[in-house]
Amino acid sequence: MNNLNIKDLDHLGIVAGIIDEMGLVEIIDEEVGTHPQEKLSVGTIVKAMILNCLGCINAPLYLLSEFFKGKALEHLLGEGIKAEDLNDDKLGRSLDKVFGVGVKKLFTKIVLKAAAIFGIEQKSKHLDSTSMSVQGKYKERIEDEEDEQTKAIKIKFGYSRDKRPDLKQFMLNMICSGDGGVPLFMQLGDGNESDKKVFPQR
Repeated sequence: MNNLNIKDLDHLGIVAGIIDEMGLVEIIDEEVGTHPQEKLSVGTIVKAMILNCLGCINAPLYLLSEFFKGKALEHLLGEGIKAEDLNDDKLGRSLDKVFGVGVKKLFTKIVLKAAAIFGIEQKSKHLDSTSMSVQGKYKERIEDEEDEQTKAIKIKFGYSRDKRPDLKQFMLNMICSGDGGVPLFMQLGDGNESDKKVFPQR
């Protein structure tokens, strides 16, 4: 009798299928670029991080390889990919590359394609913001940076919507469709940013 090697897909198979249907990996790789010697493209790394967030929201990214152990990784991410390939150095470099091309630009391109593929109605929209609390130490951004596309946000104390005034935070502003509440626009902001100041600009 042959030995059976059983691995889990869980709900991640459905999520991976939706990501593939959207063409998310291809969009990111087209914008960021690929290297023939790289086993994992930036798009594939982003896909892995999405699967991780939807599978175990409290797991830190540096434990991504641990999260995928025992899961059907080749079915989720591609042939020949192993959990140990998803190390924190690779994740960090990939996030730097995404930031370099512009998170807002990339997000908009992905979501507009997804809206077209899945037939999301965009006649009505609503704007809202939320605060995202963080822990640890963060470098201050360089004040003379002029490029709005790649300028880093400031992690600051501010009005905490998640009731954690003891933690620094950043702001997340989103415009969502009335049809299903699908995010159509995303902008990160400084932790002490005011809705009254920012919303008229959106």
